Amino acid sequence: MKAPSTLCCVRVLLVLTAGGLVGCLEVPPTPTREPLNLSEAKAAVRRYHDSGDYERELAMVANEAQTWIAARAARRSEHERLAVVLDIDETVLSNYPHMLAEDFGYHAEAWDAWVARAEAPALAPVWEVYATARRLGVEVLFITGRREPRDRAGTELNLRRQGMGEYARLMMAPEAGPRLTAAARKTEMRRALAAEGFVIIANIGDQESDLVGGFAERCFKLPDPFYRMD
Repeated sequence: MKAPSTLCCVRVLLVLTAGGLVGCLEVPPTPTREPLNLSEAKAAVRRYHDSGDYERELAMVANEAQTWIAARAARRSEHERLAVVLDIDETVLSNYPHMLAEDFGYHAEAWDAWVARAEAPALAPVWEVYATARRLGVEVLFITGRREPRDRAGTELNLRRQGMGEYARLMMAPEAGPRLTAAARKTEMRRALAAEGFVIIANIGDQESDLVGGFAERCFKLPDPFYRMD
């Protein structure tokens, strides 16, 4: 029985020599791997968020951070100025309503308007970390990729509205000047804080770039299926 034909199995290469056409070689097709369809990827992110799995995994990390902060604060020395570093977006504030409205795309004008409206809700498990730190006398330092001065007013208002207006520092990315990677910029900011005398006992963020580079006793990586920042 003749084998059924396939649409894509081999490429045929005819070999031509001085004596004429002598045969052909079968050349395997170039291997390809189609990525996950974008519509399916977006649907998977929505399911992860809406099912409660996202908040449960946030809570797992946040609880670990709270336990560590409480234990470390209990054995602080007399002159230590303990502090916790928190990222903002997808760490203490959720931009999910905005991302959903934009179908997970990014449009600069829409993002700027969202920040200015100061409507991002708090991520409850990480709000608890903030509250624990303040209750124990540990200072809170926000380090964010939001821009200075453009985003400061909206960010400060949003933090106050969500009950996180008590902090020692809000450090933002400069609008002008050299553009460093997020990892390099945040490392330098923590270095400067350490030089001031802050003892950063916990560094908490949703991106690897929030956490690399040192100048923190412990780091806590929150889940983020929405985007990646270098």
